[in-house]
Amino acid sequence: MSGVHDITEYVDGYAQLLKEVAASGRRLTRDDLQARRALGEAAAHAGFSLRQLVVAHLGAMRDGLPGQASAGVFAAAEQAVDAFAEGFERAQRLAVRQEEAARREFIDDLLYGRSDLGRLAERAERFGLRLSHTHAVAVAGGSPAYEETGSVLRQVEQALLARYGDRRIIITTKDGRLVCIAPGDQKDILTFFAKQAHVATDGGQVAIGRAHPGPGGVVHSYEEALNALDMAHRMQFDDPLLRAEDLLVYPVLTRDRAAMSDLVENVLGPLKNTRGGAEPLLETLTAYFDSGCISAEAARRLTLSVRALTYRLERIHRLTGSNPADPMHRYTLQTAVIGARLLNWPRSQQ
Repeated sequence: MSGVHDITEYVDGYAQLLKEVAASGRRLTRDDLQARRALGEAAAHAGFSLRQLVVAHLGAMRDGLPGQASAGVFAAAEQAVDAFAEGFERAQRLAVRQEEAARREFIDDLLYGRSDLGRLAERAERFGLRLSHTHAVAVAGGSPAYEETGSVLRQVEQALLARYGDRRIIITTKDGRLVCIAPGDQKDILTFFAKQAHVATDGGQVAIGRAHPGPGGVVHSYEEALNALDMAHRMQFDDPLLRAEDLLVYPVLTRDRAAMSDLVENVLGPLKNTRGGAEPLLETLTAYFDSGCISAEAARRLTLSVRALTYRLERIHRLTGSNPADPMHRYTLQTAVIGARLLNWPRSQQ
């Protein structure tokens, strides 16, 4: 942009101003300083660097001043350049704020699936995305909420840029979570993001959605990642990295919520009538199935003796009529246990 303009037009009047100060000893007026600020803003919009402009001012001062310049002239020169730089920096800050606002609006539209898809694709080019291609999204949760200008985002962003440079990656925040959008055929980027985010968020979980094509692919992958985080919370998964493709069975199980609720109530309902309620026995079944139906491992997870665990499993058998150790009964019991965790049963009925 700077090649269209002559830099001298932004130094215009500077040498003459200093000559007047040298001749009359007057001070710079408010109008003088405002004129320099306006030129500074214009120079910033024209695309010149502050370094180029300062050099041009020094050159004008050297060529335009008489051999012996008084201290008052140098003070005026300092004031004039300071006012010019103030205008320049003000224009730069405004440009940065406008760019940040445009980026934030674009990201909101992209992740909410709003706006005309064709227009969205055009805007995406400005921010390094080609929405006609395939993209995947990773989301990192944690506490407290993370902000666009926060140190956590900067730390993760710097690590990614240091390793991958500019590979059409967007790192941002949304609803207090860290979000990374990357080309769908470069899975290593999101895996690296997950590692960095896990550390930066002090152990926060990261979920990666599947790669999807087209302008709607980003929001689809983003929603899958959010659903994976929600599923992990409800199922009490503590894995640092979750992949939506590995959790596809759970949305299937909850698609017919009424049927799942009916299964949970019919299979596990008798556990509610025991002393202490259903939750201790439900916890026992969860540990037993999560440990691959190995009694010793399940007992260790529950800090019980194997004998105490066996007693609990026998009690569950008597109450429900289903034997956790019997492969014929195990599938029904385990599906009911998963459903109970998804539905927050029996607390949801209290």
